[in-house]
Amino acid sequence: MGLLDSVIGSVLAGQNQQGGGLGNVLGGLLGGQQAPQQQGPGGLNMGLVAALAPVLMGMLANNSQHGGLGGLLDQFTRAGAGDAAQSWVGTGANQPVSPEVVTQALGPNVIGDIAAKLGVGHADAAGGIAQILPELIDKLTPHGQAPQGGLGSEGDIVGMLGKMLGR
Repeated sequence: MGLLDSVIGSVLAGQNQQGGGLGNVLGGLLGGQQAPQQQGPGGLNMGLVAALAPVLMGMLANNSQHGGLGGLLDQFTRAGAGDAAQSWVGTGANQPVSPEVVTQALGPNVIGDIAAKLGVGHADAAGGIAQILPELIDKLTPHGQAPQGGLGSEGDIVGMLGKMLGR
């Protein structure tokens, strides 16, 4: 089981315990405080990764201000990282992006809002997104293409990930 599988499993378990939406999951994960500093593979802050998962799922939802999966892919294309973004959807290896590219694609204000919500610095938020977004999009597009009509609502995304993890 990979890093993202473990994080998503925790998010799904937290949602089942709390009975709420992704916002409640995020609140439960953070406990209203800063993300815990437990380190995972590659020095990743596991609390930050776990907190970012539901935020990113919300951004990938069709009704998000970012335009869902298609909108996010377009933002990365406009930032010069279109090949990397397409690799996340495709069946090959995921190309990495830097925190700077994430900031350019999503905009410094969006990264700042996410950082403030999570109680972390701008660089930590952008770095966490750079680590988890490629793998999350890869998991949500297992057949190498974006689904027609997008990924659906936040609940649909959580349901898809739950099915993939057998929950």
